[in-house]
Amino acid sequence: RGAGTERIESELHRLFPTSAIARMDTDATKTRDRHRQLHDALRRQQINVVVGTQMVAKGHDFPQVTLVGVVSADTALNLPDFRAGERTFDLLTQVAGRAGRGERPGRVLIQTFCPSHYAIQAASRHDYEAFYRAEIQMRKRLRLPPFVHLVELTILGSRRESVQRAAHELRDALETKRGRRRITVLGPAPHRVARLRRAFRWRLILKATQVGPMLQLVRRTLGE
Repeated sequence: RGAGTERIESELHRLFPTSAIARMDTDATKTRDRHRQLHDALRRQQINVVVGTQMVAKGHDFPQVTLVGVVSADTALNLPDFRAGERTFDLLTQVAGRAGRGERPGRVLIQTFCPSHYAIQAASRHDYEAFYRAEIQMRKRLRLPPFVHLVELTILGSRRESVQRAAHELRDALETKRGRRRITVLGPAPHRVARLRRAFRWRLILKATQVGPMLQLVRRTLGE
């Protein structure tokens, strides 16, 4: 129960009290040269286990790693983003590539509540073509890129109620100005990052086969 690298690190210390465990996330790598220190400790085999966020998968060549575990692999699948499957497949294949990069073979364990999802199935087999076939069919069926273009409008401010009201007013104005243009207005809804730097955020999405008419609609609506 519970989430986050600190909680996982705590559980690992409880389960493996004699292991040397290091954490690699934003908080743990704030100090200068911390990344290099972790790499050096791994090369000298002074660390047995590394617990980290997505940064572990990005461009790091950890020597002698034979086991990689992914906790809550479907977190990205639940984000309100049509690229959720693509990003999950990308992350899983990258993190899986951390294991078995040396002479010894590697093994990858994926924890997920959605083991049958095509992105996770394809990533477990490193099967890009299978992922592409399933993903492109889904996007075609739902009229998503690359079959259409999207324009995202973000409304932000310091007061939640004002931002929500402005988002609905903008939606109504876009619908009024849209006329007979073949443009779909989706939302408003809370942004996938609902609050950032003390600002509340809502979003609208315009969908059409061409970008030009959407930009014209936005300029015309915001210009009045």
